[in-house]
Amino acid sequence: MAHALEDLVTIENGAPATPTFSAGEMERRRAAVRRVMADRGIEAAFFTSIHMIAYLADFVYCSFGRSYGLALTSDMATVVAAKIDGGQPGRRARGSGAEALTYTDWRRDNFERAARRLLPARGTVGVEFDHLSIDRLRRLEAALPDVTFVDIAADCMALRMVKSAEEIAHIKTGAAIADLGGEACVAALHEGAAEHEVALASTGAMVRAIAERFPDAELMDSWTWVQSGLNTDGAHNPVTSRRIAAGDILSLNCFPMIAGYYTALERTLFLGHCDDASRRLWEINVAVHERGLDLIRPGARCCDIAAELNEIYARHDLLRYRSFGYGHSFGVLSHYYGREAGLELREDVETVLRPGMVISMEPMITIPDGAPGAGGYREHDILVVTETGAENITGFPYGPAHNIVPAA
Repeated sequence: MAHALEDLVTIENGAPATPTFSAGEMERRRAAVRRVMADRGIEAAFFTSIHMIAYLADFVYCSFGRSYGLALTSDMATVVAAKIDGGQPGRRARGSGAEALTYTDWRRDNFERAARRLLPARGTVGVEFDHLSIDRLRRLEAALPDVTFVDIAADCMALRMVKSAEEIAHIKTGAAIADLGGEACVAALHEGAAEHEVALASTGAMVRAIAERFPDAELMDSWTWVQSGLNTDGAHNPVTSRRIAAGDILSLNCFPMIAGYYTALERTLFLGHCDDASRRLWEINVAVHERGLDLIRPGARCCDIAAELNEIYARHDLLRYRSFGYGHSFGVLSHYYGREAGLELREDVETVLRPGMVISMEPMITIPDGAPGAGGYREHDILVVTETGAENITGFPYGPAHNIVPAA
């Protein structure tokens, strides 16, 4: 006898998860997005990015080839999740004050069926054009032919750029855990150590610290990059099995992930000793870093900070070796999702810094292989913009006075 297979189901398997943030904080976020919707005449929104779903429902999804969403109306917030995840999306959503609807794999367009159930049949729906693929947008348009889809991503990014007190406290804890990762990295460094072994020691220390400080958290996605020699030339070069030698330049990158919030510690180090050419370059980059720390304050424009720091590199004939912008926003983001591009320290970003913004200062230069002092030099601190200046929440020391690590 054939049995009917349901397209959409509600799974409430177990009690709601303990939320990362308070009920008031989560409602504050949803209310802020609803105000944007009301101002723009948007009846509903359908978010598909990891960062916005995490921001509004405390659920960090693992797509694995499947689609996820969050439908937001004036009186409802519902996560749309795949059945492969069982009751976990529902537990996370309910813990944050939202709901969850699960679509099954029985038919390929069940995700669109969920959208059709939750969204109005006509009117205007906000979506994230910077995340939604053309294929998925066309599928939604076919499912809801009388709906006009408009971009709401930039408006939501602007909301996320200014952090609440709870978010800032959360980010500060992450920064402290990144410092612990840095300490574990230095403790594991020695001549002949492999990059990946040092990275594993750092990541293990951070995950254990997250588990201790956030006993109800999902432990996922924290990582460390330890780069050495030529592998320091890019900020995001993967860890290798290369053995570290005395005299090597090193880049340390510790990234604890806590409920979708990434923080970072990045430092230049040398093992055993540092030659004169490398020390000169390192000290110049430290000078740029320290001037950048001074420039982060309320009322400063991102582009003006970048322009002034460019002048320091130019005086030393190093501007052509600069690798990227001088810093970026922190919050709900990771190396594989999320970016508050409106808050980056670049020449083409005119955003004015405001209290509650959280931003890094991370100048980097890369000297080509074969040149004196070859390698990538980068320091990275996280700052919280305050009413009167900025608070540096990174504690790990930087520069030649601290980070020439004994080889033995």
